[in-house]
Amino acid sequence: MQNKRARIRPSVSSRIKRVLGRLKDSTGTSMVETALITPLLLLTTFAVMDFACLFYVYLALENGVGQATRYGVTGNLVAGKTREESIMAAMKDATPTLTIGDGAFAFSHLPPGSNVWLGGAGGPNDVEKVTVNYQWTLLTPLVQPFFPGGQITLTVESAMKNEPRFN
Repeated sequence: MQNKRARIRPSVSSRIKRVLGRLKDSTGTSMVETALITPLLLLTTFAVMDFACLFYVYLALENGVGQATRYGVTGNLVAGKTREESIMAAMKDATPTLTIGDGAFAFSHLPPGSNVWLGGAGGPNDVEKVTVNYQWTLLTPLVQPFFPGGQITLTVESAMKNEPRFN
């Protein structure tokens, strides 16, 4: 009887020693850590780049709509274009890195003494508002599913009072 126990104990203890030895062995842990961390690191890096591009686009649009409104309040026209087309051209000139379609623009004005915005660029002494709705498509495929259609709609607007008389 003791002979059987003596045989069992060394085999169990040797198995335990082997398991403990394998647990202490660190071969391959770097590879596993890399496999777990790399996708998260790449997602974070590209998400930061995507949002940096988004902020650049937003700031470019803000600057452009401000420039377009400043141009519009003077009443100046580009030769052969309407007032709205001239304001759109000023906006596009101020944002050369973006492609903005004509349908992205909306013009409204507030006549003196009124509290209702009307369509169009308005005339002298009106408060003119230029609104631009721009669709930005995210670059990172892993970030796109978090936004409907993988796009973000940026809306920027600027309002200024038209000069009393146009040139």
